[in-house]
Amino acid sequence: MSVSPRPTMQQEAPFETPAPSQVASPHAGSLALVDGWPIHLATLSDAVAAIADTAERRESAAVFTLNLDHLVKLRTSEPFRRAYARARYVTADGAPIVRLARAQHSRIERTTGADLVLPLAEEAARRNLPIYLFGTNANVLAKAGRRLAMNTGDRLSIAGTEAPPMGFDPEGAAADAAIDRIAASGARICLVALGAPKQELFAARAVARGVPVVFLGIGAALDFLAGSQVRAPQFVQRMGCEWAWRLASSPRRLTLRYAQCALLLADLAIRDPLRRKTQSAGA
Repeated sequence: MSVSPRPTMQQEAPFETPAPSQVASPHAGSLALVDGWPIHLATLSDAVAAIADTAERRESAAVFTLNLDHLVKLRTSEPFRRAYARARYVTADGAPIVRLARAQHSRIERTTGADLVLPLAEEAARRNLPIYLFGTNANVLAKAGRRLAMNTGDRLSIAGTEAPPMGFDPEGAAADAAIDRIAASGARICLVALGAPKQELFAARAVARGVPVVFLGIGAALDFLAGSQVRAPQFVQRMGCEWAWRLASSPRRLTLRYAQCALLLADLAIRDPLRRKTQSAGA
């Protein structure tokens, strides 16, 4: 584990666990529902502004980026569903989610964790909102931190970085200790790079404890910044084929996952509309 705190810390007031009545409905303020799960923010700029505004108000919040893999997990994992129910904001991550959501709201655009990191860091630097980097490994954190600092002209305050050990339990004692460190660091935004479902479970646990930080799940975004993983070229992303790039890069790890995603997409895009049409005709 690597922990790099900011040299000088301002002691934060103790945070309190919110009462159940303070936890918003996951559908509150939603623009669209995909398989019953909400999309709250239509565009990248909307997401950056909402996250920065929430951080500036020192509110506790989790931000997730909904994709097909998440939907597969949401159909099979009760802990993941509970975590998603605590999200303040959800964006549309992936071309299939965007297509399904646009049928309900035309402004919705693809907004991934990797898309958010640089513009959010720039906005955080502009508003003097310290950030915390959590996840991946110490080498990636160091390189990504330097890239973020360079990209913001050294105006970004990085309150701390931490690489949890192998086997990290996002709902265990080690997670609570990490949450305490993040809360004490003075950070207003925490970029969580653990991958799904760990990053969402960790963020939801922090929100359940009322930590006055915005936790954003970003997957492999820091690895992309550090150059330890190569993201699909822009033209591949614009074609909605980033999944194919990833599959070609890691077929043994991703083939089963993407097969499950394809089956779910067929259910949402073909079978669900047919079922609704049949039900309407029989009504």
